[in-house]
Amino acid sequence: MADVKEVGDLLDRVVPRNIEDEMKTSYINYAMSVIVGRALPDVRDGLKPVHRRILYTMDEMGLAYNKPYKKSARVVGDVMGKYHPHGDSAIYDSVVRMVQDFSLRHPLVDGQGNFGSIDADPPAAMRYTEVRLAAISQEMLGDIDKNTVDFGPNYDGSLTEPLVLPAKLPNLLVNGSSGIAVGMATNIPPHNLAEVCDAVFAYIENEEITNAELFKIMKGPDFPTAAIITGREGIRNYFETGRGSITTRARTEIEEVKGGKQAIIINELPYQVNKATLLETVADLVREKKMEGISDIRDESDRDGVRVVIELKRDANAQVVLNQLFKFTQMETSFGVILLALVNGKPRVLSMREMIKYYVEHRREVVIRRTKYELKRAEDRAHILEGLRIAIDNLDKVIKTIRESKNTEMARTALMEKFELSRIQAQAILDMRLHQLTALERKALEDEYLELIKTIARLKALLADAKKILGVITDELKELKEKYGEKRRTQITGAAQEMEIEDLIAQEDVVVTFSHAGYVKRLPVDTYRAQKRGGRGVTGMTTKEEDFVEQLFVTDTHAHLFYLRPGGWSMAYGSTKSPKPIAPHAAKPWSI
Repeated sequence: MADVKEVGDLLDRVVPRNIEDEMKTSYINYAMSVIVGRALPDVRDGLKPVHRRILYTMDEMGLAYNKPYKKSARVVGDVMGKYHPHGDSAIYDSVVRMVQDFSLRHPLVDGQGNFGSIDADPPAAMRYTEVRLAAISQEMLGDIDKNTVDFGPNYDGSLTEPLVLPAKLPNLLVNGSSGIAVGMATNIPPHNLAEVCDAVFAYIENEEITNAELFKIMKGPDFPTAAIITGREGIRNYFETGRGSITTRARTEIEEVKGGKQAIIINELPYQVNKATLLETVADLVREKKMEGISDIRDESDRDGVRVVIELKRDANAQVVLNQLFKFTQMETSFGVILLALVNGKPRVLSMREMIKYYVEHRREVVIRRTKYELKRAEDRAHILEGLRIAIDNLDKVIKTIRESKNTEMARTALMEKFELSRIQAQAILDMRLHQLTALERKALEDEYLELIKTIARLKALLADAKKILGVITDELKELKEKYGEKRRTQITGAAQEMEIEDLIAQEDVVVTFSHAGYVKRLPVDTYRAQKRGGRGVTGMTTKEEDFVEQLFVTDTHAHLFYLRPGGWSMAYGSTKSPKPIAPHAAKPWSI
């Protein structure tokens, strides 16, 4: 009977629910968890939760840029145990990316050991590598202990973690971000730190500045792997709308090598292009005879940079081969930009001006909260010094009062009543050491008090003037720019002309023959040669017994062939070497 009663009680607690409503609610909750908690960066500090937790944990561990390295496994363990219970491999993968100088324009973590390569070589296991914060990470974490940002409970409520970092560094624009959430994705390219700072200065000076005006200051993406961006239209588009497409090309040069040959040298690759995969693609194209003219491929890259040598055959046209490489390999790629970030916990696609606006608003709040914190600290210290000054001015009475008291509590109460002191001031007097009664120490206390009065006045004036707050932001960014600013790596050029089929075909003289039966054949001119005494001739075209060559003329591979026949007209353009019949009304893309 007891079991029946328990089942009945359980059924009473069951609430009927439409399965469609349940699925919809559960999926939305899951989607928002991925969007807010994992996949998208915050517009203020440009970090996803895992990256923020890694930096904060390393800061807690004291792994500053000028301190010894510690094992990556130690960092991963602390992050996972305290703040991010999603598995060690996910955390370590994030640490690795924050170390790689070919992934981030300004790496946030300084690593020691094997952290992978541009060839997509895997990093060493976390037990072998060591990490510490990069110097520029101090600009992300600075003043976090001055109540500049909000903290929230960690996953089990035992600790608190920052919901955002103070981020003096405009990290989202400088290092970019990429991530795939549920139903949306972000792909923000890195930019040049000096240009970003200049754009922020321009916005602070004129908050009504347009995206077109910002475009004149920020030239566009500045990838850690450099390379070349062709065309500015895609950059202009994402500045205005938050979406655009950028075409990037490898930086190449053509060199003369031994034997009168030429070689194409690749010095820089487009962002996120795997060098090893690129070389495999080129080798496959050559092996399948989809590309001709390449005799050898060598990877001569080292610590100083990328150097890939593509050696050409003696009779190859280097420019044609280069055009084919751009056409058929990742030596030319498109980077689709989506400026999607979390604004007040909600995903939004932003223009460049809006991204700078939210960064400045965040820094304004950080500076105000830091100033209020420093003001309170200064006022609290000044309050204590005022009590100490009173004690020193009435030293004999203070000593007598303390000596006449039976215990600490009575002495504190007596001091408060006799000299009109607060409890904090009275306790500070009781905590005074005898050496503070010397003339030198009394002078030091007086100097400290006067300095505090000036500091308090300065901080109050700062809080009262919004322009001064913006001035502080500007001054701090100027220091950041001077300390970490670098020259632009990625060159931006005009739009490349659309590649025509002629750009993929070497221009050379050819002989075209037409037979009486309608067959056509093309051969290079150098196939034919003068026949000397006793030599053997070269057969340019064989025909059936009843057929014979009717026409022969010399032209080149870029020429268009137009001909008329009794049944209509046809134009030949394209590529063929074997003879083929041409039927009336045919408009097949053949070439000569």
